[in-house]
Amino acid sequence: MISLKATPEISLVDEPVRIQVWGLQPHQRITLRAWLKDEKGRIFHSRAFYVSDTEGKVDLEHSPATGGDFHGVCPMGLFWALKSSTPFQRLRKLDVMGSPFHVHLEVYSHLEITPFPETPPAATTSVERWFATPGVQRLEVRQGRIRGALFLPPGEGPFPGVIDIFGAVGGLVEVRPCLLASRGFAAFALAYYGYDDLPKTLDHIDLNYFEEAVNFLVNHPKVTSGGVGVVGISKGAEIALAMSCFIPQIVATICINGTICITSQDLSYGDLTIRGLPHQLEKTLITSMGAVEYSRMQGDPRDPANLDSVLPIEKARGPILFLVGENDLSLDSVLYAKLAKTRAEKFGKKDVFLRSYPGAGHLLEPPGYPFCLMTLNPLSGVSVMWGGELVGHCKAQEMSWRETLDFFRRYIPCSQRNKL
Repeated sequence: MISLKATPEISLVDEPVRIQVWGLQPHQRITLRAWLKDEKGRIFHSRAFYVSDTEGKVDLEHSPATGGDFHGVCPMGLFWALKSSTPFQRLRKLDVMGSPFHVHLEVYSHLEITPFPETPPAATTSVERWFATPGVQRLEVRQGRIRGALFLPPGEGPFPGVIDIFGAVGGLVEVRPCLLASRGFAAFALAYYGYDDLPKTLDHIDLNYFEEAVNFLVNHPKVTSGGVGVVGISKGAEIALAMSCFIPQIVATICINGTICITSQDLSYGDLTIRGLPHQLEKTLITSMGAVEYSRMQGDPRDPANLDSVLPIEKARGPILFLVGENDLSLDSVLYAKLAKTRAEKFGKKDVFLRSYPGAGHLLEPPGYPFCLMTLNPLSGVSVMWGGELVGHCKAQEMSWRETLDFFRRYIPCSQRNKL
């Protein structure tokens, strides 16, 4: 009898799952398949082919996939390779608190070439992949102008505070802050347009709005004193870097595939205005699949005409970590990170760090998400190429997530608040 086991059956999405099959014939060719249904009812699926060992077993921690969506030893490959049959679809988790991803696993006692087999599997099991540990709280934030959601870990606290800022798609994206709370941080998912009563479009960046968010988190009774961290991706990384340069309560900053300059929209902060580096649309590349690559579209911050758009990274109070994909097709993020580090060192700032990942694209997200090469941008209606390749990108997500947690644990003060 063929048996299929996945352990643990219930886990956070950033934790590994071990998949094992036994009861096979020696050297038997099999197919392993995974699938889930997202909150919109769309099916995401993956498959890989294996050959059992002399004992009739397959263990994804040791057994190499011979084909399918990936090959070689790849214990989490079935999760990494989940994809929709509809082009340009990206797996997203909307309700991070209420329900997990139910990932169904199936084993077929033969090579199953069709993506949706009609023959029944020889064995099945499923796992629950959660985004919040028990006891994590989600609190809606509508205070003054700021809008978002604050995630608090279980316990009395206080906890180190982190602000999370997503990219230029707008809205409120809660996956990373929810996972940060599950790992012990008071994490504030901050929206800045396209959410609630905020502006529908991003016409300019008002840094005073983000300073209000910092003051809210710094003064929260569940947050440790001494300052907070900020993490952002893409446009959010640009804003996070600006926050670190001008807002002294920011003591640790992580920029994921961002820039060293203000781009497109101008930034204002009190009497200060930083001109947004204009896009050069004529340098946009269109692939054979009809998706666009934006990595060459940004102006060169080294051009003397663009120097007034470059952020003064040397003014940042705390350390800054740049996490970049070497195959980012949306931004030349490796160049921007290197320029930022060079500028910082020129002015004597030694705590700017760079981690770059071969094979990784633009969408470096927590390890609960599969690889996504391209998606349809809902704002422009254009398909965007993000870059990367499956194994390199997903390994980078696992490594960058560990480095994110380690960085914030090291540099955000954990001092208790003075009691009245």
